[in-house]
Amino acid sequence: MNAEIVVAGHICLDIIPTFGGGAQSLADILVPGKLVNVGAAVMATGGLVSNTGLALHRLGAPTRLMGKVGDDVIGHAIIEIVRGYGPELAKGMLVTKESPSSYTVVISPPGVDRIFLHCPGANDTFGAADVPYDDLRGAKLFHFGYPPLMKRMFADGGRELVALLRGVKERGVTTSLDMAKPDPASEAGKAPWRDILARALPFVDVFLPSVDEILFMLDRKRFDEMGPELQSRLDGALLRDLSDQLLAMGVAVVGLKLGAEGLYLRTTSDAARLERLEGCGLSDPKAWRNRELLAPCFEVEVEGTTGSGDCTIAGFLAGLSQGQGPEAAVTSAVAVGACNVEKADATSGIRSWSEVQARIRSGWSRRPMGVALDGWQWEAESAVWRGPSDGR
Repeated sequence: MNAEIVVAGHICLDIIPTFGGGAQSLADILVPGKLVNVGAAVMATGGLVSNTGLALHRLGAPTRLMGKVGDDVIGHAIIEIVRGYGPELAKGMLVTKESPSSYTVVISPPGVDRIFLHCPGANDTFGAADVPYDDLRGAKLFHFGYPPLMKRMFADGGRELVALLRGVKERGVTTSLDMAKPDPASEAGKAPWRDILARALPFVDVFLPSVDEILFMLDRKRFDEMGPELQSRLDGALLRDLSDQLLAMGVAVVGLKLGAEGLYLRTTSDAARLERLEGCGLSDPKAWRNRELLAPCFEVEVEGTTGSGDCTIAGFLAGLSQGQGPEAAVTSAVAVGACNVEKADATSGIRSWSEVQARIRSGWSRRPMGVALDGWQWEAESAVWRGPSDGR
């Protein structure tokens, strides 16, 4: 295993027909029996494995991707696209004859809300036995993502997810986990997520969900009450409450993605727990002990937000593996996320690690903070907010 970081989980092929102007609504297009002329299709890999994995690769981190595809035309296309970025990236891809590849048809005419036609395919069959654990020895980090979009990962109380994460930890590799918010009416949306997390998180070192995903999973009633106003009603008390619950479940490092408001970080006060992360590049566990920080986003011209959360994670994991302290790591995270949104697609805006760090040092301005942070302090030198629970 030459890769320092293995990115595993959900992957699919996005098929995006191009449209000319003139359509006023999807009803103008999706008419039974109607022939609609479209332009060339854009095809790109999607999902966490592609977005976070390729972002890490563009940053310069030795990376290997581990997604599951079918032995079909779509699966072959996914592997060829991945291989086009670097032959070493595709060495961990899994091919099955038992299920089709996952794909999404994205119908997105100009000026019209998008509609997604999604086939979960082989993602639903990904299980703990699909991971070649002994091949992970020598890796610094194993990042897994989107279990709510992978049926076996949340079925039976998350048994496969727990077995997978336990198997990775037994090989001495630092584990990282990302989530996705399922359709509330779907089977995944009705899964007992608090119970699943209680079983899985003791085997997770770094947990990086978005704030809306984790509120949905931990406190569905509060999530429904806040509704579409969640982003505007964020405050330090809510972030601290959610992170307290996650740390109590066994995680060492919690990072909550806040969309346009940045990245919130909370870490354990257990020094011995943090010392077990030294293998991933954590150079000074004491600097990470009992921290509470919030890094605001950088100012950019936004072209698109596809994959912005996944790329923010890539920046954080790259900083972790480079031995950065918590202030620098959360700053790197939001910097990579900002580079992402400067392009319409998921990864072409990502620059090399040295370019990202140079841009941070150049005095890149931050967005004003919209989260209510009563009792927090602004640290001008590191350009992050420090919370009341911060141990420094």
